[in-house]
Amino acid sequence: SDIGSQKERVVTEEEWLQKWEMGNIGFHKEQGHPLLQKYLDVLLNGRSGLRIFFPLCGKAVEMKWLADMGHSVVGVEVSEQAVKEFFSEHSLPYCEEPVPEISGAKMFQSTSGNISLYCCSIYDLSSSIVGKFDGVWDRGALVAVNPCDRQRYASLMISLVEKNSSYLLVTVSYDPNKHNGPPFYVPESEIKSLFG
Repeated sequence: SDIGSQKERVVTEEEWLQKWEMGNIGFHKEQGHPLLQKYLDVLLNGRSGLRIFFPLCGKAVEMKWLADMGHSVVGVEVSEQAVKEFFSEHSLPYCEEPVPEISGAKMFQSTSGNISLYCCSIYDLSSSIVGKFDGVWDRGALVAVNPCDRQRYASLMISLVEKNSSYLLVTVSYDPNKHNGPPFYVPESEIKSLFG
């Protein structure tokens, strides 16, 4: 697949933290994503009380939206600032505790218990720590993952979902030779080879 000069591009964890610190977060949407609203039925598939995973969640407003519908939301985000902003912007009380299995990681949980956000690298998570999920809303994760890490990311995501889960994935289409990412260009052929 021709992803141009992006193949070798790497964005470090420090660079992501810096984006949050500098407020350089054009990827954050103040309104819920229209594609989630459009395909919500596909994600839920007539089911209620689902466990829904938000990889690289930032402070996505959809987390509260789905939690308010009665679903249990789990996210992972490397920026503690993003996680704390999520709770404060929605006036949600929360508690914070260490994650014993992951050195330096914290878990922030709404007092109501239906939103749990892990502050760590996504690659530190496993189903033994976070369990498995009925649904995934991947709005900006696969396109933010370094191209060299895509296989690792996809394998992890596959290990975190139940057999009958729904996975909603949003990508962006553009000429990868004109923009170095992120968001990175992920051709459909690569999505098929990653997720089957």
